[in-house]
Amino acid sequence: MAGARQAQQWLLTLLPAFPVLLLVLRLWQLSQQDMSTMLLLVQYVSPLGLLSALLIALVWAFPVVVLTFGVLGRLLRLSAPDRFDPERSLLASGTARTPGWVISAAVALAALTWQLRFLPSLLMLGLWLLALRTRYLHPDQPTRILFVSVALPLAAAVLAYSVLGPAIWTAYREGELSTAALLAVPPAATLLLTGPIPGWIAPTLTHGLAFTVAAVLPVVMGAVFLRVPLLPTAAVEVLPKHTTETATPSASPTSATPASTSPAASDGTAARDGTAEGGREVVLGALITVTDTSTIVLDRTAAVRFLPNDWVESQVLCPQAAAVPYSLVSVGGWPVEETALDWMMPRRPVADPDIRCEGRLPGAE
Repeated sequence: MAGARQAQQWLLTLLPAFPVLLLVLRLWQLSQQDMSTMLLLVQYVSPLGLLSALLIALVWAFPVVVLTFGVLGRLLRLSAPDRFDPERSLLASGTARTPGWVISAAVALAALTWQLRFLPSLLMLGLWLLALRTRYLHPDQPTRILFVSVALPLAAAVLAYSVLGPAIWTAYREGELSTAALLAVPPAATLLLTGPIPGWIAPTLTHGLAFTVAAVLPVVMGAVFLRVPLLPTAAVEVLPKHTTETATPSASPTSATPASTSPAASDGTAARDGTAEGGREVVLGALITVTDTSTIVLDRTAAVRFLPNDWVESQVLCPQAAAVPYSLVSVGGWPVEETALDWMMPRRPVADPDIRCEGRLPGAE
Protein backbone atom coordinates (compact mmCIF):
# COMPACT_ATOMS: atom_id res chain seq x y z
CA MET A 1 0.00 0.00 0.00
CA ALA A 2 2.80 2.35 0.81
CA GLY A 3 4.80 1.57 -2.36
CA ALA A 4 2.73 3.51 -4.88
CA ARG A 5 2.05 6.36 -2.46
CA GLN A 6 5.73 6.82 -1.64
CA ALA A 7 6.66 6.69 -5.33
CA GLN A 8 3.95 9.23 -6.12
CA GLN A 9 5.17 11.55 -3.37
CA TRP A 10 8.73 11.37 -4.68
CA LEU A 11 7.48 11.98 -8.22
CA LEU A 12 5.45 15.03 -7.19
CA THR A 13 8.46 16.34 -5.27
CA LEU A 14 10.99 15.90 -8.08
CA LEU A 15 8.74 16.81 -11.00
CA PRO A 16 8.84 20.61 -10.44
CA ALA A 17 12.63 20.44 -10.22
CA PHE A 18 12.96 19.10 -13.76
CA PRO A 19 11.94 22.34 -15.56
CA VAL A 20 14.22 24.32 -13.24
CA LEU A 21 17.09 21.98 -14.07
CA LEU A 22 16.44 22.42 -17.80
CA LEU A 23 16.43 26.21 -17.45
CA VAL A 24 19.68 26.22 -15.48
CA LEU A 25 21.36 23.91 -17.99
CA ARG A 26 20.19 26.12 -20.87
CA LEU A 27 21.65 29.24 -19.24
CA TRP A 28 24.86 27.36 -18.43
CA GLN A 29 25.16 26.33 -22.07
CA LEU A 30 24.34 29.84 -23.30
CA SER A 31 27.07 31.31 -21.12
CA GLN A 32 29.64 28.84 -22.51
CA GLN A 33 30.18 27.44 -18.99
CA ASP A 34 31.34 30.79 -17.61
CA MET A 35 29.89 31.37 -14.16
CA SER A 36 30.09 35.17 -14.26
CA THR A 37 28.22 35.28 -17.57
CA MET A 38 25.64 32.85 -16.27
CA LEU A 39 25.01 34.93 -13.14
CA LEU A 40 24.58 38.00 -15.35
CA LEU A 41 22.01 36.15 -17.46
CA VAL A 42 20.17 34.98 -14.35
CA GLN A 43 20.02 38.58 -13.16
CA TYR A 44 18.52 40.02 -16.34
CA VAL A 45 16.72 37.23 -18.18
CA SER A 46 12.99 37.27 -17.49
CA PRO A 47 11.66 34.16 -15.69
CA LEU A 48 8.43 34.50 -17.68
CA GLY A 49 10.44 34.46 -20.90
CA LEU A 50 12.28 31.32 -19.79
CA LEU A 51 9.04 29.55 -18.88
CA SER A 52 7.41 30.65 -22.15
CA ALA A 53 10.30 29.22 -24.16
CA LEU A 54 10.14 26.01 -22.13
CA LEU A 55 6.39 25.66 -22.65
CA ILE A 56 6.48 26.33 -26.39
CA ALA A 57 9.40 23.97 -26.96
CA LEU A 58 8.07 21.07 -24.86
CA VAL A 59 4.29 21.32 -25.17
CA TRP A 60 4.35 18.13 -27.25
CA ALA A 61 5.69 16.12 -24.30
CA PHE A 62 2.46 16.23 -22.26
CA PRO A 63 0.46 14.14 -24.78
CA VAL A 64 3.36 11.71 -25.09
CA VAL A 65 3.31 11.03 -21.36
CA VAL A 66 -0.47 10.83 -21.00
CA LEU A 67 -1.14 8.67 -24.05
CA THR A 68 1.83 6.30 -23.66
CA PHE A 69 1.28 5.59 -19.98
CA GLY A 70 -2.48 5.48 -20.57
CA VAL A 71 -2.10 2.70 -23.13
CA LEU A 72 0.34 0.73 -20.96
CA GLY A 73 -1.81 1.05 -17.84
CA ARG A 74 -5.02 0.00 -19.57
CA LEU A 75 -3.25 -2.89 -21.25
CA LEU A 76 -2.03 -4.08 -17.84
CA ARG A 77 -5.51 -3.74 -16.33
CA LEU A 78 -7.13 -5.72 -19.14
CA SER A 79 -4.44 -8.41 -19.51
CA ALA A 80 -3.55 -9.08 -15.86
CA PRO A 81 -6.33 -7.73 -13.62
CA ASP A 82 -4.92 -9.58 -10.63
CA ARG A 83 -1.64 -7.64 -10.97
CA PHE A 84 -3.35 -4.28 -11.46
CA ASP A 85 -2.98 -2.82 -7.96
CA PRO A 86 -3.19 1.00 -7.71
CA GLU A 87 -1.80 0.79 -4.17
CA ARG A 88 1.43 -0.89 -5.26
CA SER A 89 2.02 0.13 -8.86
CA LEU A 90 2.56 3.74 -9.92
CA LEU A 91 1.47 2.85 -13.47
CA ALA A 92 -1.77 1.36 -12.19
CA SER A 93 -2.34 4.27 -9.83
CA GLY A 94 -1.94 6.82 -12.62
CA THR A 95 -4.26 4.86 -14.90
CA ALA A 96 -6.97 4.55 -12.27
CA ARG A 97 -6.85 8.26 -11.39
CA THR A 98 -6.63 9.75 -14.90
CA PRO A 99 -10.08 10.93 -16.01
CA GLY A 100 -11.27 10.52 -19.57
CA TRP A 101 -11.28 14.23 -20.34
CA VAL A 102 -7.51 14.36 -19.74
CA ILE A 103 -7.03 11.68 -22.39
CA SER A 104 -9.27 13.61 -24.79
CA ALA A 105 -7.39 16.85 -24.11
CA ALA A 106 -4.06 15.09 -24.70
CA VAL A 107 -5.27 13.76 -28.06
CA ALA A 108 -6.46 17.22 -29.12
CA LEU A 109 -3.21 18.86 -28.01
CA ALA A 110 -1.14 16.25 -29.83
CA ALA A 111 -3.17 16.76 -33.00
CA LEU A 112 -2.19 20.44 -32.92
CA THR A 113 1.43 20.24 -31.74
CA TRP A 114 2.81 17.01 -33.23
CA GLN A 115 4.42 17.07 -36.64
CA LEU A 116 2.47 15.49 -39.48
CA ARG A 117 4.78 12.47 -39.62
CA PHE A 118 3.81 11.61 -36.01
CA LEU A 119 0.03 11.91 -36.53
CA PRO A 120 -0.31 8.27 -37.69
CA SER A 121 1.22 7.29 -34.34
CA LEU A 122 -1.37 9.49 -32.62
CA LEU A 123 -4.09 7.69 -34.56
CA MET A 124 -2.67 4.36 -33.41
CA LEU A 125 -2.48 5.37 -29.74
CA GLY A 126 -5.97 6.86 -29.81
CA LEU A 127 -7.53 3.73 -31.29
CA TRP A 128 -5.66 1.54 -28.80
CA LEU A 129 -7.00 3.57 -25.90
CA LEU A 130 -10.53 3.47 -27.26
CA ALA A 131 -10.47 -0.29 -27.83
CA LEU A 132 -8.93 -1.12 -24.44
CA ARG A 133 -11.39 1.15 -22.64
CA THR A 134 -14.35 -0.39 -24.49
CA ARG A 135 -13.26 -3.94 -23.67
CA TYR A 136 -12.89 -3.04 -20.00
CA LEU A 137 -16.17 -1.11 -19.59
CA HIS A 138 -18.37 -3.24 -21.86
CA PRO A 139 -17.14 -6.85 -21.71
CA ASP A 140 -20.67 -8.15 -22.30
CA GLN A 141 -21.20 -6.33 -25.62
CA PRO A 142 -19.33 -8.29 -28.30
CA THR A 143 -20.78 -6.28 -31.17
CA ARG A 144 -19.43 -3.02 -29.80
CA ILE A 145 -16.09 -4.64 -29.01
CA LEU A 146 -15.85 -6.06 -32.54
CA PHE A 147 -16.65 -2.68 -34.07
CA VAL A 148 -14.12 -0.76 -31.95
CA SER A 149 -11.39 -3.40 -31.99
CA VAL A 150 -11.55 -4.56 -35.62
CA ALA A 151 -13.85 -2.57 -37.89
CA LEU A 152 -12.78 0.90 -36.77
CA PRO A 153 -9.01 0.23 -36.95
CA LEU A 154 -9.42 -1.34 -40.40
CA ALA A 155 -11.41 1.62 -41.69
CA ALA A 156 -8.91 4.05 -40.19
CA ALA A 157 -6.00 2.17 -41.80
CA VAL A 158 -7.67 2.20 -45.23
CA LEU A 159 -8.38 5.92 -44.93
CA ALA A 160 -4.86 6.67 -43.69
CA TYR A 161 -3.20 4.76 -46.52
CA SER A 162 -5.42 6.40 -49.13
CA VAL A 163 -4.25 9.80 -47.89
CA LEU A 164 -0.65 8.96 -47.00
CA GLY A 165 0.09 6.51 -49.81
CA PRO A 166 1.76 9.00 -52.20
CA ALA A 167 3.82 10.48 -49.35
CA ILE A 168 4.96 7.03 -48.22
CA TRP A 169 6.10 6.18 -51.74
CA THR A 170 7.86 9.53 -52.09
CA ALA A 171 9.67 9.06 -48.78
CA TYR A 172 10.80 5.57 -49.78
CA ARG A 173 11.94 6.74 -53.21
CA GLU A 174 13.90 9.65 -51.70
CA GLY A 175 15.63 7.37 -49.19
CA GLU A 176 13.84 8.82 -46.14
CA LEU A 177 13.20 5.45 -44.55
CA SER A 178 12.41 6.83 -41.08
CA THR A 179 9.72 9.12 -42.50
CA ALA A 180 8.30 6.26 -44.57
CA ALA A 181 8.17 4.02 -41.49
CA LEU A 182 6.48 6.69 -39.36
CA LEU A 183 3.80 7.12 -42.01
CA ALA A 184 3.33 3.47 -43.00
CA VAL A 185 3.69 1.35 -39.85
CA PRO A 186 1.29 2.90 -37.28
CA PRO A 187 -1.97 2.53 -39.31
CA ALA A 188 -1.32 -1.20 -39.75
CA ALA A 189 -0.25 -1.56 -36.12
CA THR A 190 -3.59 -0.35 -34.77
CA LEU A 191 -4.84 -3.97 -34.77
CA LEU A 192 -2.03 -5.22 -32.52
CA LEU A 193 -3.06 -3.89 -29.09
CA THR A 194 -6.83 -3.58 -29.31
CA GLY A 195 -7.16 -6.51 -26.92
CA PRO A 196 -5.37 -8.20 -24.02
CA ILE A 197 -2.00 -9.86 -24.24
CA PRO A 198 -0.94 -13.03 -22.28
CA GLY A 199 -1.23 -12.28 -18.58
CA TRP A 200 2.12 -13.82 -17.66
CA ILE A 201 4.05 -11.28 -19.73
CA ALA A 202 1.81 -8.23 -19.30
CA PRO A 203 3.30 -6.88 -16.00
CA THR A 204 6.89 -7.23 -17.18
CA LEU A 205 6.21 -5.77 -20.62
CA THR A 206 4.11 -2.81 -19.50
CA HIS A 207 6.32 -1.82 -16.58
CA GLY A 208 9.48 -2.29 -18.65
CA LEU A 209 8.17 -0.05 -21.41
CA ALA A 210 6.99 2.50 -18.84
CA PHE A 211 10.43 2.68 -17.23
CA THR A 212 12.07 2.96 -20.67
CA VAL A 213 9.86 5.89 -21.67
CA ALA A 214 10.42 7.55 -18.29
CA ALA A 215 14.18 7.27 -18.77
CA VAL A 216 14.40 8.33 -22.43
CA LEU A 217 11.82 11.13 -22.54
CA PRO A 218 13.68 13.56 -20.19
CA VAL A 219 16.84 13.14 -22.26
CA VAL A 220 14.95 13.93 -25.47
CA MET A 221 13.23 16.91 -23.86
CA GLY A 222 16.57 18.25 -22.64
CA ALA A 223 18.16 17.85 -26.07
CA VAL A 224 15.28 19.74 -27.68
CA PHE A 225 15.22 22.56 -25.13
CA LEU A 226 18.98 23.15 -25.25
CA ARG A 227 18.54 24.32 -28.85
CA VAL A 228 15.78 26.83 -28.08
CA PRO A 229 16.78 30.53 -28.18
CA LEU A 230 16.14 32.34 -24.89
CA LEU A 231 17.24 35.86 -25.79
CA PRO A 232 16.30 38.02 -28.77
CA THR A 233 18.93 38.34 -31.47
CA ALA A 234 19.75 41.96 -32.23
CA ALA A 235 22.18 43.90 -34.39
CA VAL A 236 23.49 47.04 -32.67
CA GLU A 237 25.21 49.69 -34.76
CA VAL A 238 27.90 51.36 -32.64
CA LEU A 239 29.97 54.50 -33.20
CA PRO A 240 32.50 54.96 -30.37
CA LYS A 241 32.78 58.51 -29.03
CA HIS A 242 36.45 59.22 -28.17
CA THR A 243 37.43 61.38 -25.27
CA THR A 244 40.62 63.26 -24.55
CA GLU A 245 41.59 60.71 -21.90
CA THR A 246 43.75 57.77 -22.89
CA ALA A 247 42.13 54.48 -21.89
CA THR A 248 44.14 51.38 -21.23
CA PRO A 249 43.07 48.19 -22.96
CA SER A 250 42.07 46.55 -19.68
CA ALA A 251 39.70 49.41 -18.88
CA SER A 252 37.70 49.27 -22.09
CA PRO A 253 34.01 49.84 -21.29
CA THR A 254 32.77 47.62 -24.06
CA SER A 255 33.94 44.23 -22.89
CA ALA A 256 33.42 41.99 -19.90
CA THR A 257 36.79 40.23 -20.18
CA PRO A 258 40.35 41.37 -20.92
CA ALA A 259 40.44 39.02 -23.89
CA SER A 260 37.93 41.20 -25.76
CA THR A 261 39.05 44.68 -24.84
CA SER A 262 38.45 46.35 -28.17
CA PRO A 263 34.89 46.63 -29.50
CA ALA A 264 36.20 45.33 -32.78
CA ALA A 265 38.09 42.41 -31.31
CA SER A 266 35.47 40.65 -29.22
CA ASP A 267 33.27 39.68 -32.14
CA GLY A 268 34.41 38.11 -35.36
CA THR A 269 31.87 39.97 -37.47
CA ALA A 270 32.58 43.29 -35.81
CA ALA A 271 36.30 42.83 -36.34
CA ARG A 272 35.70 42.56 -40.06
CA ASP A 273 33.57 45.70 -40.31
CA GLY A 274 35.09 47.88 -37.59
CA THR A 275 38.62 49.09 -37.07
CA ALA A 276 41.06 48.87 -34.24
CA GLU A 277 40.94 52.66 -33.98
CA GLY A 278 37.32 52.52 -32.89
CA GLY A 279 35.37 52.99 -36.14
CA ARG A 280 31.69 52.29 -36.72
CA GLU A 281 30.77 48.65 -36.31
CA VAL A 282 27.83 46.29 -35.99
CA VAL A 283 27.66 44.11 -32.88
CA LEU A 284 25.55 41.05 -33.59
CA GLY A 285 24.39 38.83 -30.76
CA ALA A 286 21.80 38.18 -28.06
CA LEU A 287 20.41 41.31 -26.43
CA ILE A 288 20.48 40.81 -22.66
CA THR A 289 19.14 44.15 -21.42
CA VAL A 290 19.39 47.93 -21.75
CA THR A 291 20.29 49.80 -18.57
CA ASP A 292 20.50 53.54 -17.94
CA THR A 293 24.09 53.61 -19.11
CA SER A 294 24.75 50.55 -21.27
CA THR A 295 23.30 48.17 -23.82
CA ILE A 296 24.43 44.68 -22.80
CA VAL A 297 24.88 42.18 -25.62
CA LEU A 298 26.10 38.59 -25.60
CA ASP A 299 27.96 38.33 -28.90
CA ARG A 300 28.52 35.26 -31.04
CA THR A 301 31.69 34.32 -29.17
CA ALA A 302 29.78 34.29 -25.83
CA ALA A 303 31.60 37.45 -24.72
CA VAL A 304 29.51 40.06 -22.90
CA ARG A 305 29.70 43.50 -24.50
CA PHE A 306 28.79 46.58 -22.44
CA LEU A 307 28.04 49.23 -25.07
CA PRO A 308 27.57 52.79 -23.74
CA ASN A 309 24.18 54.07 -24.77
CA ASP A 310 25.60 57.24 -26.31
CA TRP A 311 27.67 55.02 -28.63
CA VAL A 312 24.59 53.23 -29.98
CA GLU A 313 23.52 54.69 -33.32
CA SER A 314 20.74 52.19 -34.05
CA GLN A 315 19.60 48.67 -33.30
CA VAL A 316 17.36 46.21 -35.07
CA LEU A 317 15.71 42.99 -33.99
CA CYS A 318 16.83 40.10 -36.17
CA PRO A 319 14.22 37.39 -36.80
CA GLN A 320 15.12 33.82 -36.02
CA ALA A 321 16.35 31.97 -39.06
CA ALA A 322 13.89 29.42 -40.38
CA ALA A 323 14.93 25.82 -39.85
CA VAL A 324 16.19 24.11 -42.97
CA PRO A 325 13.70 21.32 -43.78
CA TYR A 326 15.13 17.84 -43.57
CA SER A 327 12.38 16.09 -45.48
CA LEU A 328 11.00 16.85 -48.94
CA VAL A 329 7.85 14.82 -48.31
CA SER A 330 4.46 16.49 -48.02
CA VAL A 331 0.84 15.36 -47.82
CA GLY A 332 -1.43 17.51 -49.94
CA GLY A 333 1.03 20.38 -49.69
CA TRP A 334 1.47 19.93 -45.94
CA PRO A 335 5.16 19.25 -45.15
CA VAL A 336 5.61 16.31 -42.82
CA GLU A 337 7.86 18.39 -40.52
CA GLU A 338 5.17 20.99 -39.79
CA THR A 339 2.53 20.83 -37.10
CA ALA A 340 -1.13 21.64 -37.55
CA LEU A 341 -0.55 24.92 -35.71
CA ASP A 342 2.22 25.85 -38.14
CA TRP A 343 -0.01 24.94 -41.05
CA MET A 344 -3.04 26.91 -39.80
CA MET A 345 -1.28 30.04 -38.59
CA PRO A 346 -0.73 32.89 -41.06
CA ARG A 347 2.68 32.97 -42.63
CA ARG A 348 5.07 35.77 -41.75
CA PRO A 349 5.46 38.13 -44.71
CA VAL A 350 8.72 37.60 -46.55
CA ALA A 351 10.82 40.76 -46.36
CA ASP A 352 14.36 41.61 -47.30
CA PRO A 353 16.61 40.98 -44.29
CA ASP A 354 18.26 43.97 -42.67
CA ILE A 355 21.89 44.10 -43.72
CA ARG A 356 22.89 44.71 -40.09
CA CYS A 357 21.58 41.25 -39.17
CA GLU A 358 24.36 39.90 -41.37
CA GLY A 359 26.92 41.83 -39.33
CA ARG A 360 27.50 44.45 -42.04
CA LEU A 361 27.15 48.20 -41.95
CA PRO A 362 24.48 49.91 -44.04
CA GLY A 363 25.99 50.90 -47.36
CA ALA A 364 28.89 48.44 -47.00
CA GLU A 365 29.79 46.41 -50.05
